[in-house]
Parts: sequence; structure tokens; C-alpha cells
Amino acid sequence: MDFKFELSDQPAQPVLSMRTRTAVGNLPQELGKAYGAIIGYLNELGEKPLDAAFAAYYNMDMADLDVEMGFPVPKALPGRGEIKSSEIPAGKQVSCLYQGPYSQMEPVYNEMMKWINEHGYTPTGTSYEFYYNSPMEVPESELLTKVVFPLK
Repeated sequence: MDFKFELSDQPAQPVLSMRTRTAVGNLPQELGKAYGAIIGYLNELGEKPLDAAFAAYYNMDMADLDVEMGFPVPKALPGRGEIKSSEIPAGKQVSCLYQGPYSQMEPVYNEMMKWINEHGYTPTGTSYEFYYNSPMEVPESELLTKVVFPLK
């Protein structure tokens, strides 16, 4: 498969998010719960997400994923309870827009890591996925996910 990678410098991005540890099999429920809670809170604040929902993966242990789930917001907003005010750090990153089933994303990750190494960069160890639609809206073959690796 041919992937198009984009290198960019990004400013810090305020987010509202929730962080948890879960097995990959429970991820859809955890994402749904977090996104629903955050959207509800944003509605209470009279605010809207700035961009698509995201998940930040701090490890790749499929039995015990350390994942942060949330939405970019227009400005720093106060957190409440499990919903935290945070940010996606500023810096250089490489990204790739992928279309297709979540279960077939491994080649994107493998090719991105290869590209990062070939171009002399070092990943920070965190990866982000931005979800532009969902399996409840479109067939799996039409799912759009932006995969992002922040770089050191």
C-alpha cells in the first residue's frame, strides 16, 4: 500500500480529555463513554469541539493500553471530574490520513516508523489517531483516520 506522509510543525493544541487503561477489546466502549461525557460537558459550557475526536496512545500493550481520549477545543477550558484540561504538545510531527478498517491500520504504523527512521527522526513514544467519522456513520472501508506521531 502507498501511504502519503506529511511532516509539519504544530502549535500546542488545547484539549478536553479523559485517560484510562483498558484492553484493546474494550476500547470502543471506553471511547464512546469518554466522547459522550466530553460532548455533554462541552454542551454545558456552550462550547464546540475544534476538530475530530482523538485518542492518544502512550503504549502499545494491547492487553493494557494507556489511552487518552478527547477533543481539540478552541481555547483552554476548565476540566471537571474525570474530564481533564490538557493539550497536545507543540512540535514537529509526521501524519498520514488513512482510509479503511481500524483492524487493518498496522501497515500504516509500520510504514510511518520506517519513514521516521529513514529520515533521521525519533518518535516521542506517543501516537495519536483522529477519527473523522465512525463505524456507526459509514462502512468500514470509508473510515477516515489521521495517524500522527509527534517527533523529538
